[in-house]
Amino acid sequence: METVAAVAGVSRATVSRVINNSPKVSPQVREVVEAAIAKTGYVPNRAARTLVTRRTDSVALVIQEPETHLFGDPYLTGIVRSVSEELSGTDTQLVLMMVRTSADQQRLERYLRGGHVDGALLVSLHGDAMLPNRLVQAGIPVVVGGRPLGRAEGITYVDADNVGGARLATRYLHERGRRRIATIAGPQDMCAGIDRLKGYLDEVDGEPVVVHGDFTRDSGTAAMRELLRTADDVDAVFAASDLMAAAAVSVLRESGRRVPEDVAVVGFDDVEAALWSDPPLTTVHQPVHEQGRRMTRLLLDHVVAGSGAEPVILPTHLVTRASA
Repeated sequence: METVAAVAGVSRATVSRVINNSPKVSPQVREVVEAAIAKTGYVPNRAARTLVTRRTDSVALVIQEPETHLFGDPYLTGIVRSVSEELSGTDTQLVLMMVRTSADQQRLERYLRGGHVDGALLVSLHGDAMLPNRLVQAGIPVVVGGRPLGRAEGITYVDADNVGGARLATRYLHERGRRRIATIAGPQDMCAGIDRLKGYLDEVDGEPVVVHGDFTRDSGTAAMRELLRTADDVDAVFAASDLMAAAAVSVLRESGRRVPEDVAVVGFDDVEAALWSDPPLTTVHQPVHEQGRRMTRLLLDHVVAGSGAEPVILPTHLVTRASA
């Protein structure tokens, strides 16, 4: 910094103000200092800055899934992409962390409590919301993707209207004349799975037909085969994810059922898998990229302001294609 100050002909304090984006520096002086920084190749010492600002200029994106699930799930990859894009215009770095076991979670908590990041985004949580609660109690800024299970007081989260979206899908199938509507529900240790099942149960006319998956394609395949064994008179299926819906379409075609003539299929997410399906999926659109961007902005605001915000519920809507 002394060298930069000498080259620019200013004080060391002025260089510091420019580096820290202080508004107390005129545009002309800022330009001269930035030119000196470029000329000298100066890079601020991040560790020294952290001691002064109490910030690391990095945030963690924590995904409670194995790596294989992350790279095979377009919802999760969409969240990673949107968070990265939102951070690209800032000086904040993204730290991606996967949590699979209780030992992983303990290491994660030690890492976050150790002040290595300024805050954390938590995605795809399973079970009760113990992790976000403990982090909030420790004073760590946290934003959760999806409504957490259990007590969520004081936790900022961004979710989609999963109940409303599932109602739209089930109602649409009724309006298309379907009378025996089944659902491939998502995991019941996640609010998204619980809420989408609730929306189906709110709208289904007659006895519910429910099988369960975990949002993956393999689980959709197994669930659809189970339906054909135990309820082969169904004329419509609402699947709680597009991956499960696309798998259901493949199983139906293999069994000689026509989609949508014999069995209509509706998914949930509106990711690329919906377009790759044959026929393309009618599905519930949830704004994945907006969710990731909103989560990121809320976390950065929390880091600066020192307090969280009210939960955000993003709207969903039905996208009609050829499968229903």
